[in-house]
Amino acid sequence: MTQKKNQINTRQSKQIAGALALASCGLFATSGHATELSKKTDDWKIDAALMYYGEQDRVQAIEAIGTAQKAFGDDSVLDLKLVVDSLTGPSASGAVAQSTSQTFTRPSGNGQYHVLAGETPLDDTFHDTRVQANVGWSEVLTPDWKLNVGAYGSKEFDYMSMGINAGIERGFNKDNTTLFLGTAYSFDVVDPVGGRPVDLSSMVIRGNFTSEETYRSAFDATRQSGSDNKQTADVMLGITQVLSQRWLLQANYGLSSVNGYLTDPYKVLSVVDNNGITQDLLYESRPDSRLKHSFYVMTKGALDAGVVDFSYRYNTDDWDLTSHTLETHYRYYFTGNFYGQLHLRYYQQTAANFYQPFLMADTPLPEFASADYRIGDMSAYTIGVKFGHRLSGGHEMSYRLEYYQQDPKNNGATIPGELQNFDLFPTQKAITAQFSYSF
Repeated sequence: MTQKKNQINTRQSKQIAGALALASCGLFATSGHATELSKKTDDWKIDAALMYYGEQDRVQAIEAIGTAQKAFGDDSVLDLKLVVDSLTGPSASGAVAQSTSQTFTRPSGNGQYHVLAGETPLDDTFHDTRVQANVGWSEVLTPDWKLNVGAYGSKEFDYMSMGINAGIERGFNKDNTTLFLGTAYSFDVVDPVGGRPVDLSSMVIRGNFTSEETYRSAFDATRQSGSDNKQTADVMLGITQVLSQRWLLQANYGLSSVNGYLTDPYKVLSVVDNNGITQDLLYESRPDSRLKHSFYVMTKGALDAGVVDFSYRYNTDDWDLTSHTLETHYRYYFTGNFYGQLHLRYYQQTAANFYQPFLMADTPLPEFASADYRIGDMSAYTIGVKFGHRLSGGHEMSYRLEYYQQDPKNNGATIPGELQNFDLFPTQKAITAQFSYSF
């Protein structure tokens, strides 16, 4: 995969830590699902969804999601999930705009692309298809103890991920209090198009060489042979407390340790002089380990004609990247079979300690550096609506539409020369639309 979108991909959306958080929430509700499905133990509960995600003038994605759930008696639930998504569109390389046109080498080394004067450098060759499959099993061991285990696999052109997870929960106080412990492990293989660039090596431009042979030799000298991998281990501790007949509180703490190849092989940095003119383009370099902590609290309540929840999440890591997320959903039932839901989310993060929007030519190279705005200072918000309609026979249709805006910010860097004439931190906007059907 030649580039990664910042919200769908991230390996934000593919991170095992995120999957573990979702798994823990699902585990808390397992007994409820089992009770509901046990009424028809021969039936499957099927959910299918089609989602479109589009950034303004950048990445577009179409994702198909299918889930199936079946209860076996009162104590066991099988969950299956299949996701297929296709991603296309230009993505920011990390280089800065210039007053003259720029030429960049494609990740494979087979070709170039050109960026007009004053425009943010985007690589328009991005295209990938990802397939992911998940399987999970939940078991009520005793009236107080419940177990959850699962596994998943994901494959795309240049990336493969496999993982397992397990969690156990214990009910107390007539199940008004639930404690949860979850663990997960994933193993990812990274095999970038064109090979892994040597950290902070210079991008080789074909036009600077007199022959294809000398160009290819120079390009190959910037590449490391073979694929690489990374491993992620997660632990999560959680508690759910019923506060009253209408309100409950959930809180958890997560610890995630990531080791291995964490550099984005498709991101570069511009090296500029005191006039802001690019002198060189370097491939980024990131540390090979990352330790992350997360704290989450959520309260949910049943109202006379709906349901509302409020949550806060705090994340921090040894890259000095910290974030705060505030989120709420309010679902209102217009009738017994028709509801509308409002979704609001605000996100703010500070930059990683090695993030730099560009490098200065007259300063020594740092050990680590990245101009990827996804790990820079930013704020973002989401506004969304969803409508659902319950049909006969237990079927349900829902429609979701959301607007997302991300506002990258300068982390305190002094902008030299002509770079002051350009927007180095452009706002990103995106629309998400989803149709779901359950039966």
